[in-house]
Amino acid sequence: MPRVHQNSMHLLKPRYSLLVALALLFVGITACTNKDNPDEIRERTADATATMRRDTKAVVEGVKEGMGRDKTVNINKASREDLLSLPGVTEREADRIIADRPFGDTHELVTRHVLSDAEYDKIRDRVIAER
Repeated sequence: MPRVHQNSMHLLKPRYSLLVALALLFVGITACTNKDNPDEIRERTADATATMRRDTKAVVEGVKEGMGRDKTVNINKASREDLLSLPGVTEREADRIIADRPFGDTHELVTRHVLSDAEYDKIRDRVIAER
């Protein structure tokens, strides 16, 4: 009787090995199967690229704005280009600032009706009025 037991154990090892090999093969095939369509991959890549472009533009604008904030503009001596660099200042407003010089203080831009209160609030921290 012990011989039968040894023989049956001997026969189970190859079956077990075959079963493990088949399981590994199945797992490998399942893991390597790509369910994504190449067109879907291209579309997702294009969407991601568009998002990165938009985000990059926003970062660049933020950096430009941040760098410009350190610079104050003297409304009594600034060039037209310097005035145009202020947020929201149009060509018409820059020309009016130049025409109405000199200013005693920056708030005179509002009291003389060169800028509205809302427009002045955008540039308040970036302008000075030195003679």
